[in-house]
Amino acid sequence: MEKEKVIVIGSGPAGFTAAMYAARARLEPLIISGNQLGGQISITYEVENYPGFPEGVAGPELVDLMQKQAERFGARLVVDEVTEATLTEGAPFRVKTFGQEYQAESLVIATGASPHRLGIPGEEALIGRGVSFCATCDGFFFREKDVIVVGGGDSAMEEGLFLTRFANRVRVIHRRDDLRAGETLKRRAMENDKMSFIWDTVLEEIIGNGKVEAVRTRNVKSSATEELKTDGVFIFIGHFPNTDLFTGQLEMDPMGYLVTDERAMTSVPGVFAAGEVQDPVYRQVATSVGQGAAAGMMVERWLVEQE
Repeated sequence: MEKEKVIVIGSGPAGFTAAMYAARARLEPLIISGNQLGGQISITYEVENYPGFPEGVAGPELVDLMQKQAERFGARLVVDEVTEATLTEGAPFRVKTFGQEYQAESLVIATGASPHRLGIPGEEALIGRGVSFCATCDGFFFREKDVIVVGGGDSAMEEGLFLTRFANRVRVIHRRDDLRAGETLKRRAMENDKMSFIWDTVLEEIIGNGKVEAVRTRNVKSSATEELKTDGVFIFIGHFPNTDLFTGQLEMDPMGYLVTDERAMTSVPGVFAAGEVQDPVYRQVATSVGQGAAAGMMVERWLVEQE
């Protein structure tokens, strides 16, 4: 069993920042990447609101820079996924992955969040066959096609605008009559000739035999239904925290987000959390970085206190 002073679970902005601060304190933290190196930011085409990049920066590029900076100070990255964590017995904590088992004097949980699904017929069966949760991953495959975007927030508008680079038409379906996205994104979407909006409407079924062919919609005010032909469905209706591993071990709020105190510590001493796994409010790269910095600082102070 490998023994570590600090293990960071997750490799998004919060995880890499926490690891960088811990590494600068000469704790040589181990980062366990999770199933997506870089987290959600790694599949974001362009980040326009992170300080220091006035022209914006590609998500994968930002992840690469963060990784290099953390490793420069002594952090180590393993590409693996945590399958089990034993926390309630106190330190040292036991962490199992597909490839190894570890003991850790302290942990930083930065497992982030995952996209919600609609839970309608056809969705699950057609994932990867026209149903997607990532325009930057799959947009290229919809050149000169018609696609539908579901959602009305920042992510839906960002991804919808990205899809206009490839698709002939991007129809946005939103259950309300106004977008929840920020004003800048809203304006850009409204002004884009390739984007149109279907208001007060929800999807009830995704139709297709081996690939997406159409969707069935319902107007929430009139209850009228309609079948719309389309080549793809991109779903952006929010996220849920990746906390299943810690159910029954760490305190969570009613939505499943980890509860932390002013020191970024969870309900178990020595276990810290940062980023979207504990943040249902802000959910920005900049705030995740700040929360990661706090966790990285506090884990070092906690270890000193134990000595």
